[in-house]
Amino acid sequence: MKRSIILVLDSLGLGSSADAHLYGDDGADTFGHIVEACAKGNADSNLRSGPLKIPNLLRWGLGAAANLSRDQELPLNGNNPEGAFGYACELSAGKDTPSGHWEICGLPVPFEWGTFPNKVNCFPDSLLKKLIKKGRIDGTLANKHASGTEVIREFGELHLETGQPICYTSADSVFQIAAHEETFGLERLYELCEVAKDLVDDLNITRVIARPFIGSCNSDFKRTSNRRDLTTPPNGLTLLDYIKKAGGQVVSLGKIADIFSSQGVTYSVKGSNNMDLIDQLLIQMQKVKEGLIFVNLNDFDTLYGHRRDVSGYAYALEQLDVRMIDIENRLNNDDLVLITADHGCDPTWPGSDHTREHVPVVFYGNKVKNNNLGERESFADMGQTIANHLEINPLPYGNSCQLI
Repeated sequence: MKRSIILVLDSLGLGSSADAHLYGDDGADTFGHIVEACAKGNADSNLRSGPLKIPNLLRWGLGAAANLSRDQELPLNGNNPEGAFGYACELSAGKDTPSGHWEICGLPVPFEWGTFPNKVNCFPDSLLKKLIKKGRIDGTLANKHASGTEVIREFGELHLETGQPICYTSADSVFQIAAHEETFGLERLYELCEVAKDLVDDLNITRVIARPFIGSCNSDFKRTSNRRDLTTPPNGLTLLDYIKKAGGQVVSLGKIADIFSSQGVTYSVKGSNNMDLIDQLLIQMQKVKEGLIFVNLNDFDTLYGHRRDVSGYAYALEQLDVRMIDIENRLNNDDLVLITADHGCDPTWPGSDHTREHVPVVFYGNKVKNNNLGERESFADMGQTIANHLEINPLPYGNSCQLI
């Protein structure tokens, strides 16, 4: 079996999709607005300045994919792609992480997940009462839609005083619990999230996320890398299952295993940030010579998209771009690499939620020719292309892209 690598640049959308108005996202464009902000000097910081500098990602085809998606040229230099490039529309009903990843792997989610209303006291009383009783806690804090960092600043000190965990959500199908990693305890937080996942299953909520943090006051609270996602298992077989059934390995880097509830995953490797995950990818590329290495670079979404940090997002892209050479230098002759995203999270957009956008479809490898892949009707085309490359049974959804 050959080898493929998927790099999910979590939240790097390429412009609002045709149905974005149904989500309040008509006009959102994560990558395009970052590029434009950099060109205007509106993304300068002590870490970066000026136009966005990503020559390697542009050489692979990211800029060309973005120009296709938005139908107009972005102010980018060196936009002569060597890889195959295009963009994909989402069939799944939503703009959440599991649906995006599952669809990439050949399993669109046509139904809508349950969500909590955006109002004060958004969680049902019955849910919180059961959580308090079964989780053996004195009460809960927050009970609202909120940014993760902001809700910790708002309720973190009260959490330290009372020991009550912070429960919050977003526009996604998610129930999140933040608690101090040391005073509340990491394992206790994980156990509470297990209780919560059982309780929210009846509400068709996709994920419960443990959000541990450290610090002594609201000025120095900081989330740690010990996040854990408890996700509803995929409602069918995905690319990961097909690869394993064919005898190949599936290696998860970052939160991939959590997103798929470990279904189809051979083993998982964690990392503290994007650059750590790239380091881990390079190690795995030395070890794993067949199958799939599947990476989610979550900092783009968590640290910069949701926090509406344009300069931080731009700097993270420039950091990744430098490391693309390291990845190239470890590619085998038959390798196929995919760069894509699972949704958008435009840092210039109002609010702090994901945005309904096209995602990049950028394939690269020694045997991949420069090719305009155009608009793909589903994220599933990417998974089907990888299945074709690995010479395994075709997936039930998706049309393979022409790469050579």
